[in-house]
Amino acid sequence: MKKTIDYYTLAPDAMKAMFAMENFINSIPLDSRLKELIKIRTSQINGCAYCINAHTQDALKLGETPQRILSLPVWEECTFYTDAEQAVLQLIEHVVEVATKRVPQNIYDAIAQHFTDQEYVYIVFCINQMNAWNRIAISMGKKADLV
Repeated sequence: MKKTIDYYTLAPDAMKAMFAMENFINSIPLDSRLKELIKIRTSQINGCAYCINAHTQDALKLGETPQRILSLPVWEECTFYTDAEQAVLQLIEHVVEVATKRVPQNIYDAIAQHFTDQEYVYIVFCINQMNAWNRIAISMGKKADLV
């Protein structure tokens, strides 16, 4: 898409609702770096350069390492993500592509080894909020800018 649509101005009530959900996501009791990994990996799968750029910067500010960020697309071949993070990364791939992958029991079982049911719900909401941001940014022509 060549044209960028100013959705903030054209739909302020919708943006208010999106930011209310974002405030909820920011308040949930999950590790902030994990939330940023969720946002980055979700954005990578969806191909949202704008969101990858923004959340990579946020993750770096929180102390995440460039190696872990750059390796997210190949996380299954890395030894430096915890078992809990690997379970979340696997869940992301299924939730983002839920129409074709669904969320099988073994994915839930892997998550349940590290997180409560409530934390699972929070993780799914975090993934879905990022899915929504990705779809909005991509369909409105939002581009990544040099920081």
